[in-house]
Amino acid sequence: MLNKITGLLLLLVTINGFAHQTLDGVEDELVVNIDAVSSSSLSGISDDVDLLDIDAAIQPQKSLTLLNTIVPPATAMRLSWQPNQSQNGLSLPTPVLVVNGAQTGPVLCLTAAVHGDELNGIEIVRRILHGIDPEKLSGVVIGVPIVNMQGFRRASRYLSDRRDLNRFFPGNPQGSAAARIAHSFFHEVISHCQFVVDLHTGSAHRTNLPQVRANLHHSNVAKFARAFGIPVILHSEGKEGMLRYAAVNADIPAVTLETGKSLTLQETAVKHGVKGIEILLSEMKMLKNSLAWNDPESIYYHSAWVRVDHGGILLSNVGLGDRVIKNKVLGIVTDPITNTRSEIISPYNGQVIGMAIDQIVMPGFAGFHIGIQKAEEKVSKVENKLNTTQTNQLTVGSESESESE
Repeated sequence: MLNKITGLLLLLVTINGFAHQTLDGVEDELVVNIDAVSSSSLSGISDDVDLLDIDAAIQPQKSLTLLNTIVPPATAMRLSWQPNQSQNGLSLPTPVLVVNGAQTGPVLCLTAAVHGDELNGIEIVRRILHGIDPEKLSGVVIGVPIVNMQGFRRASRYLSDRRDLNRFFPGNPQGSAAARIAHSFFHEVISHCQFVVDLHTGSAHRTNLPQVRANLHHSNVAKFARAFGIPVILHSEGKEGMLRYAAVNADIPAVTLETGKSLTLQETAVKHGVKGIEILLSEMKMLKNSLAWNDPESIYYHSAWVRVDHGGILLSNVGLGDRVIKNKVLGIVTDPITNTRSEIISPYNGQVIGMAIDQIVMPGFAGFHIGIQKAEEKVSKVENKLNTTQTNQLTVGSESESESE
């Protein structure tokens, strides 16, 4: 416990600072029949950045006004956002890192620790923002490493009142404490963004394969999701109250980038996240780099959690990213007293995109999140759906939400 507390304090010291300083350097799931498509099937979504409505013409950048502060061109600054929910004298502002480039371009916002115990995203935002040279940047990158400062200080997913902040966006200035915090953040920060990436990890002793979650019913969001180049994209409309759900409703393309597990800093997960965002910045013509993923891209329109039927000690037979076939044994639950063993069988062909870490489980526990792959694809049907307008409804069924966002 002491090590965890020390680690949290070190992260906070690294990120936090005085305002206006220049930078120094499982919801229950629905099991459904689904379609999954590979990148070769997605000719309806071009890799051209122009489809993200990004102006290719580069002009000298102008000053940015954010949080009552003017950020000049070719400048990196540390601002602070404060929702006025803390007691007087005990207030702790939330750092907001801003890099305003030398040339014009999009405004990209990176948010992390909306759930205070999800640490990988904090480090991803830190590395990205501190690694950008303002002179080489076209556009603006805004990074908020710790949105839920109340939860972060207590190593908790939730706010101090046990509410989940990611169920209250875009907020209400006259509502509960969570609704007021959400309203303040959404209107003071998110409303200034043209694109949003919300960083998350698995929750409740579960871990996630690096993946982008996006509402692919919206063509602009689908194009944005593919710009990361990350091998796994999961279609998910999101739920009312989620940050990305509220942003999309406000006509701001937004996705969730999931990687790893909570309460832990995982170097591999952090590197995946950083690489995905660096590729995104290149695809959006904000920074130049030649990074790419070697793995083929898979887009899953539906997924499902496989639950355990018996309580006991869960030991997994598969790992994140493993391809599985129907009737494969995913893991075994053993009763520690009777030694009775129960196999967890996959009902699907697909890929393990999330899973519980080995632990003691109860019946009904969500153990393995499978991105489900159908053997035969109707490619033209998928392409037509991806090319529909935002107002059209796709009839591919309901997506399942993992227990994380």
